Amino acid sequence: MGNPGDRLIVDGREVADLLVADTWARRARGMLARRPLPAAMWFVGETGVHGVGMTRSLDVALLDREGRVVATSVLRPFGMTRPRRGVVDVLEAPRGSFATWGLVPGSVLARRHGVVARVGRS
Repeated sequence: MGNPGDRLIVDGREVADLLVADTWARRARGMLARRPLPAAMWFVGETGVHGVGMTRSLDVALLDREGRVVATSVLRPFGMTRPRRGVVDVLEAPRGSFATWGLVPGSVLARRHGVVARVGRS
């Protein structure tokens, strides 16, 4: 799920480690049964998310094609977000993260891909 070292960028600032859910299986699992919760998870190609099976509330941001935050909300366990026109991806994080990062509607998000160092044998 993403590369080790992937980072979330909010308005040009790196703010957190990031998991990228870019396959059906990764999107279906989401944050379910992860202990501890990842700092942030980017769902590629999703217009909404649900909290079925979750035990904690999450911050959720709906993103357009440019990575601009269209709307934010708090997703409570067993809740769901409604699809919105123009949304192509969704970001989730533990509740309170968005306030810490200064993420608000209108913020621009991006991903920085990590590089895994490989050690060769001699």
